[in-house]
Amino acid sequence: MNKEQELKNIVKQRYAKIAEQGKAENASSCCGATTPSNKVYNIMMDDYSETKGYIEDADLGLGCGLPTQFAKISKGDTVIDLGSGAGNDCFVARHEAGVEGKVIGIDFTPIMIEKARANAEKLGYNNVEFREGDIDAMPINNNMADVIVSNCVLNLVPNKQKVIGEIFRVLKPGGHFSISDIVLLGNLPEALKEDAEMYAGCVAGAIQRTDYLQMIQDNGFQNIAIQKEKPITIPDDILSKYLTLEQINDFNKGETGIFSITVYADKPGLKTIKTKQNISEIGNSSCCSSETNCC
Repeated sequence: MNKEQELKNIVKQRYAKIAEQGKAENASSCCGATTPSNKVYNIMMDDYSETKGYIEDADLGLGCGLPTQFAKISKGDTVIDLGSGAGNDCFVARHEAGVEGKVIGIDFTPIMIEKARANAEKLGYNNVEFREGDIDAMPINNNMADVIVSNCVLNLVPNKQKVIGEIFRVLKPGGHFSISDIVLLGNLPEALKEDAEMYAGCVAGAIQRTDYLQMIQDNGFQNIAIQKEKPITIPDDILSKYLTLEQINDFNKGETGIFSITVYADKPGLKTIKTKQNISEIGNSSCCSSETNCC
């Protein structure tokens, strides 16, 4: 078995376990995947409770941002959520896209798909569906999505370049994405980078912020902008599993930063905008440039 498939299997097993845990247990650990910290506070997740469309039963406490808040979803849009879990971001996206829109969640953990489908059925959401599959080989046709969102998932995928290429393929011309993820400034200690549990816990799989943004550009996206950024602090009682006290002190005083970022980018091309009055073709020139930072 190659290293890439081995890491995928580790993540799948870990997130199958997470699906059966409570939100409080997930929130007090590193993306829900590590042994809970004895300090019960949220390490990465943002608070969804005031977000319209939020369904508490679908929130497993696994995110590191609020991508749907920045995703510029319009009524009637087709939205795809990568790594949809129990459906949290899908249900928020449905509120924005309306009953005339469509939301598709993709996840490769069967029990997550089961939970998400059960939640959608309980809510009577006929325009939300969940598909089992890898996000680096999406079970979606070309040029299907107006908007793609994802919350703390790409860092779990060994081949991030492939995922970003898939996002480009699946988006319609003129479509866009808003993705929250974990990135680095500086190098993690080797003990953290090499540990499979920390990979499944979002941190060891993260790459440098500059490399992340360059990968997006290299795949043909434009108007790339960081919509939100926040630092992530890993509690010492989690770090102590991997580092000595001296190494923890050096790590906390060092130049390495772990950040949650929410990134926006457009796929070039003309986008069909549907209104009650007409359907017109507009280009991405209607969306302000990344320099103005309003996308």
